[in-house]
Amino acid sequence: MTARVGGVVTIGVAVAIPEPWGSELQDYRTAIGDTTATQIPTHITLVPPTEIAADALSGIEDHLRTAATTVEPFRVHLRGTGTFRPVSPVVFVAVAEGIAGCEQLAAAVRRGPLDVDLSFPYHPHVTVAHELGETVLDQVFDDLAGFECRFDVDAFHLYVHEEHHGWQPTQEIPLRCPAPVDQQE
Repeated sequence: MTARVGGVVTIGVAVAIPEPWGSELQDYRTAIGDTTATQIPTHITLVPPTEIAADALSGIEDHLRTAATTVEPFRVHLRGTGTFRPVSPVVFVAVAEGIAGCEQLAAAVRRGPLDVDLSFPYHPHVTVAHELGETVLDQVFDDLAGFECRFDVDAFHLYVHEEHHGWQPTQEIPLRCPAPVDQQE
């Protein structure tokens, strides 16, 4: 069941981390005691959790397909760890290559109906620990310092938050995909 409160649904837009690395990082989060890890697919956020009217979802999907026409596929290289501490209790795997591609894609999707205010400046990353206590955050920072993978980003996902199952991908949107018919010139 999708989380709809008064006709509202919570969505997010992200680049999914492909296998085997997505599961590897998600399993690591579970192993360190992050109880939310099983409900959060491993990803690079483009649009943070955002509440929208449930009847606006199809328009959001059209908007995302249109945004995808403006961005070329790009390469991502994840390497090492970083942290937002002391500002925010987060440890992440760093984006070493592909920052500009992530920024361009995030800017393209965060327009129009998804022009949302961000709590912090956009910084592409893969969260691997959040609000778990300083000792655990230090451990994660050290444990994953040697993590590294490379992959091509040729699509991104629209996720909808479901109350009992967490974040579920509902649409995979290829980059440079054709715009919806009613929006083509």
